[in-house]
Amino acid sequence: MKRRNFIQKTAIAGAASIAAGSGAVAAKSNLMNADTEAHKFNLKYAPHFGMFKNSGGEDLIDQLKFMADQGFMALEDNGMLKRSTEDQEKIAREMERLGMEMGVFVVDGGENWKTSLSTGKKEFLDNFVETCKESVEVAKRINAKWMTVVPGFFERKLPLGIQTANVVEALRRGAEIFEPHGLVMVLEPLSDTPDLFLRYSDQSYMICKAVNSPSCKILYDVYHMQKNEGQLITNIERCWDEIAYFQIGDNPGRKEPTTGEINYKNIFKYIHEKGYEGIMGMEHGNFHKGKEGEELLIKAYKEEDNFL
Repeated sequence: MKRRNFIQKTAIAGAASIAAGSGAVAAKSNLMNADTEAHKFNLKYAPHFGMFKNSGGEDLIDQLKFMADQGFMALEDNGMLKRSTEDQEKIAREMERLGMEMGVFVVDGGENWKTSLSTGKKEFLDNFVETCKESVEVAKRINAKWMTVVPGFFERKLPLGIQTANVVEALRRGAEIFEPHGLVMVLEPLSDTPDLFLRYSDQSYMICKAVNSPSCKILYDVYHMQKNEGQLITNIERCWDEIAYFQIGDNPGRKEPTTGEINYKNIFKYIHEKGYEGIMGMEHGNFHKGKEGEELLIKAYKEEDNFL
């Protein structure tokens, strides 16, 4: 073979190989882009800080970016009230840039179990009212609409009716503060201890009807209500017109869906078909540890949200 022909054939073969290689790289690149494209969920699931720290890093802003990259377009932060103004503003700016929506934060910074509104004591009521006023300013700063309220402990020395009246009166005071700003306190019945005053969905429904304000609604935490009363879909239906917010956690263990006994796919489907457009707070821990556990958590939400 002449040297010129050899060089020409070698060049042609090399070009073909490069072209094939480029095609493979392009195909791989397209696959990676498809894998990293944000998932489109049917409902607005809201993680909290720390849930993806192994994948997103310790920095809160980096965690927000990671959440959005996975398709989670809302955030919960129970302790937002206690964060510095600088951090609140920084979080709000990044969420606005990412197009994320703010879920609940807790009135009293997660310590409102100490505020037993059922007692009717002035010091508890005054503290609640002042914290509601503070919460208005925080809500404006972070573009929030919902705030979690827990009335506190059951008062064994008082009849249940008196306690209920005390709670209703306190919540009416709170509603007066929130209503002019279009904000909503959501009452959360809990299962953590029988010593808490508010524990059932029908009890919460009755109180909301008595307060009679658009600024006083129910936070229906599926985990707590499975423990306290069961009949999840039936009770959601009964209380629907007073429910403004949902939270998620499987039972037992209070971890992500698919790790316990609750059929979340059916619950998500039911809530979606009811036309709910609010937030579904991911109020639970991670079943598995580390980055792998975070990946499995995301996978579980994709599976349970696939109900259409």
